[in-house]
Amino acid sequence: MKSDIQIAQEAVMEPIVKVAERLGLKEDDLEFYGKYKAKISNDCLASLKDRDDGKLILVTAINPTPAGEGKTTVSVGLSQAMGKLGKKAVLALREPSLGPCFGIKGGAAGGGYAQVVPMEDLNLHFTGDFHAITAANNLLAALLDNHIQQGNTLNIDTRQIVWKRCLDMNDRALRNIVVGLGAKADGVPREDHFVITVASEIMAILCLAEDMEDLKKRLARIIVAYDMEGKAVTAADLQAVGAMAALLKDAILPNVVQTLEHTPVLVHGGPFANIAHGCNSVRATKTALKLADYCITEAGFGADLGAEKFFDIKCRLSGLKPDAAVLVATVRALKYNGGVPKEKLNQENLEALKKGISNLEKHIENIKQYGVPIVVTLNSFVSDTPEEIAFIESFCRERGCRFALAKVWEKGGEGGIELANEVLKTLGEEESRFTPIYEDELPLDKKIEAVAQKIYGAKDVDFEKTALNQIKKLTDIGFGNLPVCMAKTQYSLSDDPSLLGRPKDFTIHVREVYVSAGAGFVVVLTGAVMTMPGLPKNPAAFSIDVDAKGQITGLF
Repeated sequence: MKSDIQIAQEAVMEPIVKVAERLGLKEDDLEFYGKYKAKISNDCLASLKDRDDGKLILVTAINPTPAGEGKTTVSVGLSQAMGKLGKKAVLALREPSLGPCFGIKGGAAGGGYAQVVPMEDLNLHFTGDFHAITAANNLLAALLDNHIQQGNTLNIDTRQIVWKRCLDMNDRALRNIVVGLGAKADGVPREDHFVITVASEIMAILCLAEDMEDLKKRLARIIVAYDMEGKAVTAADLQAVGAMAALLKDAILPNVVQTLEHTPVLVHGGPFANIAHGCNSVRATKTALKLADYCITEAGFGADLGAEKFFDIKCRLSGLKPDAAVLVATVRALKYNGGVPKEKLNQENLEALKKGISNLEKHIENIKQYGVPIVVTLNSFVSDTPEEIAFIESFCRERGCRFALAKVWEKGGEGGIELANEVLKTLGEEESRFTPIYEDELPLDKKIEAVAQKIYGAKDVDFEKTALNQIKKLTDIGFGNLPVCMAKTQYSLSDDPSLLGRPKDFTIHVREVYVSAGAGFVVVLTGAVMTMPGLPKNPAAFSIDVDAKGQITGLF
């Protein structure tokens, strides 16, 4: 059996200008990054604003397991299947982070015969967007420390600096550091911190900004610290906005690539869904809706994280309204949720499946709470048995959900036709009545409780005293009307990764709350979730190599 990277490297790609022609884009509309990658120019983006929108389809999933769910693979396969049915479709995805690529999860280009190519470029440096975001973030950090060193005329309280440096790598040693050691000219000593680039507020801002003007307004609002009187100090106060925007001027443009079957893909932005808002850029999604009749996008991890944030943050702040949702599950993952160890998932086990399917049930209920029509799809594995598939299909139909089997890893677009037809039927026969799960006016603590209880299924929320004080402070200075971005483990509906399936009577523990004023949401840290992940004992980096001809191996 060929690996994902072998399949990708054997693919015959079309020049990106030819792929873009399928969307009505011309050569002058593109800014080229070699033969197979391009960005859409500002002039072209501006010219699309008066066009009608296509249909917006969100792909989400159950909670991830070590067995893998293949959400991106299904998204790619669905877009390819739409093309085989003669539909004008475009895919809108996030860019992969280097952290998971070299860590444990691997890349984010899909898999098998449902991949985005060039796979190696996408999973590594791509067009440099993440490097630009990292540079802009760390420029702001450098200007902040320089201001303190040069006299601190803004009267910044060095005990209340909230801006963190970032790096797009899993490096646990940088979570908590001390800077400014050495001679007087080396800076003022203080504790500092790093987050992974995909958790940076700059990433969130890039993904939520409508255009350069909006980007600069959001950058200006970033809170970097508080002064001795407790007043917020912003990036605008540090005169950082212009230089940061200059670093981001190319990164704000959506990237165009292709699938193995030459379906156009807009890949732009990449926040994690467990520690950030987990969606590709608003700009790419809105552009895709103008360029095609169907825009297929995805949100990270399970529906309790990515889909919730897609609905409650991205759609709320941008005005987007999803027309349908595809909920991805696998037989293997549901058996894992039912207590079967990873090494035994290939064996039929209907009892474990009946127990673990409660996880799927909760995600179905959650999407229905938002008023969005659902199609449940099983990402097919060769070990799945007819009895297991029949049980899941019956379970879904009993709950009023359409169902389809997806064999896109093995067959590409051809294996996604059943799913594509169900999605098209849903769009034609069911109306989306999308509504966020809470109102803007609800207090911050009540918004947190709404997500914890309605989406996670928690019995209660336990706020640490520090978190309650932070909520009060943010409310007092005018941020109480913002949506909340919950940072939580992706492996469980709870904040305890060991609680699989559909846990009951659990409490969500809130330990810290802070505002991302430029992005326009309040971040809520729960449980033991980290904004700078670490590498596992045997990271994926051990298997990655490049030969004398420049051929990369080991990426997945």
